[in-house]
Amino acid sequence: MSFKGAIFDLDGVIVNTVPLHFKAWKRMFSEYGKNFTFADYKQKVDGIPRLDGARAILFDLNQDELKKAARRKQEYYLELVDKDDIEVYYSTVDLVNKLKEKTIKVAAASSSRNCRYILEKVKLIDIFDAVVGGGDFKKGKPNPEIFLLAGEKIGTSPRESVVFEDAKLGVEAAKNGDMLCVGIAREGNREILKKADIIVEDLNEINYKKLEELFKA
Repeated sequence: MSFKGAIFDLDGVIVNTVPLHFKAWKRMFSEYGKNFTFADYKQKVDGIPRLDGARAILFDLNQDELKKAARRKQEYYLELVDKDDIEVYYSTVDLVNKLKEKTIKVAAASSSRNCRYILEKVKLIDIFDAVVGGGDFKKGKPNPEIFLLAGEKIGTSPRESVVFEDAKLGVEAAKNGDMLCVGIAREGNREILKKADIIVEDLNEINYKKLEELFKA
């Protein structure tokens, strides 16, 4: 198959909202007496729908209580988003624009229901051909539904698409969907991304030619 589509996760790939998510999760979990570390965040919560993230730590709560906890996390997160600037990874933006010059279709895909809001806030929503956010799909990562839907929206098959991910469950979702995957280990977390086809620390290490070679391989 030829290279026709690129799908970018949002948090940790396009923008650095990871510190905001972590602070919001940590604050919420502390109210339930849970000591929540950044390692817990990367291993258990990062990149999956909010309710699943709450369930990963508060596994002894019933569904109604889990929904309340997830809503509280969302409230804390939006407080932080509204008052803080959001860091953009411009190496990712540069890669998106260069891929578009090569007529590659590009999508942003996030488990977060805030995906479109964040992209609008940082004025990047118009560079993507399609956006998939939380609420657009039913099954969270590592189920590949999010990426399959993104590929469908940009008109590419799984074997014509590459996914850019920084989270363990996101990499697994891409591979479960029979897609190539570039893992981004910004914190040196290469081990948890080991199922990716290639791992980099930043997308300035990747270009169209390298991606095309991945598809040929």
